[in-house]
This record gives sequence, structure tokens and C-alpha cells, in this order.
Amino acid sequence: MAILTEVRDPRVRDVTVTRVEMAPDMRSATVHVSIMGGPAKEKLALQGLARSAGFLQSRIADRIETRYTPRLRFELDLGVKHSIEIARMLGEVLPATAAAAEDETADVSVESPQDDA
Repeated sequence: MAILTEVRDPRVRDVTVTRVEMAPDMRSATVHVSIMGGPAKEKLALQGLARSAGFLQSRIADRIETRYTPRLRFELDLGVKHSIEIARMLGEVLPATAAAAEDETADVSVESPQDDA
């Protein structure tokens, strides 16, 4: 939450933390982030996060009681971008299939039984 509300670096915008991997000795942590925007914006945001690492470490130290405060390293998580790209490709392929299925459903009509009395 501190990334969103307390980091004042203008480069750090549209950042989502996707996961954090702690080292077994808890002395370091890799923070995986997803950044909305192009490669240039991603690079700037990662630079801003690297510059803000000390501040964020101090905020973590205030909240947890451990012998060592983990050193933060930020890495770009491409999983979200890959998911969006896969969804886009499926969207190009699936509408034709979905439209064909709708046509087949429309051709099948259900006759209601009528009394011949």
C-alpha cells in the first residue's frame, strides 16, 4: 500500500505488486510488479522503485519485528501482459466459433406440443 500512497516519485505510477519472494534467511525479497504502459514507462517505474527501495524498507521495518529488514529488489512480472496478449489472440479466434454456435442454436427450434382437440 505504501507504493500507492506514500512514494512520491512521479515515475512510480500504475504499479501493481503481483507477488513477493522472500529469501530463506529473510534478508532479501524480490518484489514482482506489473506496470501498466509501454516499455519506456516500465523502465522508468522500475528506476523509481529502485530509488524508493530504502524508503519502502524503512516502512517495512516499522511494521514487522525481525532481526533484519529485507532488502528489496524489484522485477517486472510479465505474466499479466502475457495473459492480456493471450486473451486478445483468443478473442480473435473465438468470436467466429461463438457466432457459428449461435447460428446452430438458432436453427434448432423447439416445437411446443399443441392439443389437436
